[in-house]
Amino acid sequence: MDKVLVSDLLSQQGLDVLIKSGDFKVDVALELPHEELLERIADYDALLIRSETRVTADVIDAAKRLKVIGRAGVGVDNIDVEAATQNGILVVNTPTGNTIAAAEHTIALLLAMARNIVPAGISLKNGTWQRNDFIGVELYGKVFGTVGLGRIGREVTKRALAFGMELIAFDPYISANAADKMGVRLVDRETLFQESDYISVHTHLNAETYHSIGETEFQLMKPTGRLINCARGGIIDEKALYHALKDGQIAGAALDVFEDEPATDSPLLELDNFLALPHLGASTTEAQEHVAIEVAQQVINALRGKPVANAVNQPKIDPRMFDILGPYLQLAEKIGSFHSQIVEGQISAIKIHYSGTLFQKEDVTPITVALQKGLLSPVLTEVNYVNAPFLIKQRGISVTETKSDSQADFANLMTVTVTTDRGDTVLAGTTFGRKDIRIVRVNQLHLNATPEGYILLIYNSDQPGMIGLIGTILGEHDINIADMTVGRSRIGEVALTLINVDSLVPRNVIKTIAAQKKIDFVKQVIL
Repeated sequence: MDKVLVSDLLSQQGLDVLIKSGDFKVDVALELPHEELLERIADYDALLIRSETRVTADVIDAAKRLKVIGRAGVGVDNIDVEAATQNGILVVNTPTGNTIAAAEHTIALLLAMARNIVPAGISLKNGTWQRNDFIGVELYGKVFGTVGLGRIGREVTKRALAFGMELIAFDPYISANAADKMGVRLVDRETLFQESDYISVHTHLNAETYHSIGETEFQLMKPTGRLINCARGGIIDEKALYHALKDGQIAGAALDVFEDEPATDSPLLELDNFLALPHLGASTTEAQEHVAIEVAQQVINALRGKPVANAVNQPKIDPRMFDILGPYLQLAEKIGSFHSQIVEGQISAIKIHYSGTLFQKEDVTPITVALQKGLLSPVLTEVNYVNAPFLIKQRGISVTETKSDSQADFANLMTVTVTTDRGDTVLAGTTFGRKDIRIVRVNQLHLNATPEGYILLIYNSDQPGMIGLIGTILGEHDINIADMTVGRSRIGEVALTLINVDSLVPRNVIKTIAAQKKIDFVKQVIL
């Protein structure tokens, strides 16, 4: 009989699913010290956790029988997914269990701000009846702007539409046709901040979105504009928000998440036009039950050898196939993520051309799926190898595959073209052995780049001194260069420089590089 260890508090409904199946012995041991977890994990086939237990590499190495790790929730930052993958352990999560709770919570904050619910209620409880001090505004006819149209963003827009609001959104990863079916008008980021009366944030936190809403965005907003964030702390620059609210630059803001939690000493709490809650987005009885039941069922399926809906890491495929295609699965995901971070405009189509004898003989479907996952991963926490094709289709993006014989320069080559309303972007890659994956073409420029870690993509004039200039700026900010490659078509024209660096390049450094003469474009890519 398989044994399941539950090391974090899980709803009883989820435990009942495991127990009533009759196939498993379930042990609940909460708040295990790390050393005790290391001692006990060797006896278990499955581990169920929430956010408290840290499943580090040493835990995974000690887990001699472990087949699956189930996370009751979305984030898997407390799990060493790479170590799990290397040990053949499946990692599953429950990204959809809190969707309705988070969407309703966003609408609750929307209404609370519009009608001054919290201060009015406090005033009355303090013994005053000051109706004129709490005159609100209606939602009907107002412009509701959504940053991100993932699963929660979609549910929020449905509810905002019911109030008779005009819906606009910024999300490059959905086609205009798909958005139109939802009653949403797609706009660029600047337009969204300029036109919206209410703005709700529904993206996840990464290096690209960190402090992506700050002083510049508040300057674009209407003085009557209001901002809501139930997504992730750190997306909004809270210091800039404080000044925007205090100076009356915007009318109000409501945050359920903060950069540093608990946020009991945040200066924002001093402001009358600021509404704060202690990260309650998923805190409903129903949401906790949903994630517990969902993760329990996925663990059961995994242990019984059945398909699971939310595999975070690569699902098990035939060992022979993995041995042959493994490097290209990794390459495809990197190319997808690279594309996601450099394309501009609304994505409408993905075209993948496989050239070479390997691709002629083998089924390339897993590679195509890996590419789609990579494309969506920078913007969606819920994407995995199972649901990536569905999410791509749901967003109105077409995917086509073509094959041909080997090209002259490479035995096997994967070329991916992403089409947006602003044109095509092309990336091509290949592998040299099992571990050496390379990007060998960006649009029409040929080069030899390692798609790993922090990369600066720079278009600059091809003239002496440019590489030295860039290197000097990076050196002045203590950023070490690990590798560099340059592609160009003709001497003296535009060159493309890809620089691998050892650490994240701060935005002010990127702005400094972009401000230099003869530099046309700078973008940071994180793989």
